[in-house]
Amino acid sequence: MTDFINNFFGPLNKDSCFYFLIVTIIFFVVLVLVLFSEMMYIFSVLFYGKKFDFTIFNKGIMVTFNIFVVYFVNRLLYTMCSRSLA
Repeated sequence: MTDFINNFFGPLNKDSCFYFLIVTIIFFVVLVLVLFSEMMYIFSVLFYGKKFDFTIFNKGIMVTFNIFVVYFVNRLLYTMCSRSLA
């Protein structure tokens, strides 16, 4: 019974920190793409005369902030994982 508990609930090795690194990289790429999309919306409003819609802009800011938080949390978890198992 102890082996069962250790296998499923015991501490993991340092290789499992790789998960947080992969998720951090993925969300950084998503963050860059969302920031690029927001910049394109702002440029289209400024230079092409597209009507400014505050709800679209507000939603974009909220999405950007949420993705940044997910990126930061996973980066923090990766740092904690890799340094605690060093």
